[in-house]
Amino acid sequence: MPGRARLANDAWESLLTAHAEMMRQFAVEDVWNEVSRTEYDVLYTLSKCRGPIRLGELNRRVLLSQPALSRMVDRLVERGLVRREADEADGRGIRLSLTEAGAAQQKSTGRRHALNVSRAMNDAFEPDELRELMALCRKLAANREAALAEVGA
Repeated sequence: MPGRARLANDAWESLLTAHAEMMRQFAVEDVWNEVSRTEYDVLYTLSKCRGPIRLGELNRRVLLSQPALSRMVDRLVERGLVRREADEADGRGIRLSLTEAGAAQQKSTGRRHALNVSRAMNDAFEPDELRELMALCRKLAANREAALAEVGA
């Protein structure tokens, strides 16, 4: 593999390995009592949205298959953490948002998870390295969003 392609693939592998290691570490920590890690991901994602979103939009923002996400949303609705509401722009569509209980659960779990993330990241990096990591990840995400916008996805 040519030098630049090899470097890009090695960097990608390093990113994925670091992510996998961190996720394994976070999975065993005592913050997932009321919700699982993947349920929290859905609650967190909904908490970052400006308003209710469609299931397809939620699916683009989480790492779950569409059928798995649909089942999870059903369970979160049954537990009173997520609300389904009619899409005003499309009467056939449904939009999802957090209930008050869902927002409270996301904040409660999120505070404990954020402490663990902070500890792990601060143990590994100096503040200038954290800023550089954040800038690089934002650049990677923005590049992907721009590429998707070009193809109309």
